[in-house]
Amino acid sequence: QVQLVESGGGLVQAGGSLRLSCGASARTFSNYVMGWFRQAPGKEREFVAAISRSGGNTFYADSVKGRFIISRDNAKNTVYLQMNSLKPEDTANYYCAASLAGAKNIVVTTPAYDYWGQGTQVTVSS
Repeated sequence: QVQLVESGGGLVQAGGSLRLSCGASARTFSNYVMGWFRQAPGKEREFVAAISRSGGNTFYADSVKGRFIISRDNAKNTVYLQMNSLKPEDTANYYCAASLAGAKNIVVTTPAYDYWGQGTQVTVSS
């Protein structure tokens, strides 16, 4: 069982930045592909970014490419999401997730993830 705890959410003006963190309880954190997802009120949960076990490969949704950066520190069992140039449409509850992923380096679909955090709210005002 892996427990994930997100932090770093909050209220920010459009154009601002936030850095989300997700701490994991896994003894072998480096075995997991990690991802960030978000869900706005009335909408389905959507993929934001993912990072491979070593951190050498990343993948982003088109809507955040060039603005968000995912990274991880396996020594600290933590994955990060640096969010820059934030827009009101980025407002959502942000979740981190862990996937054993089989033989894949990156996974982007919700069912591929085995463990989820409780989420942290990000609100971007215009």
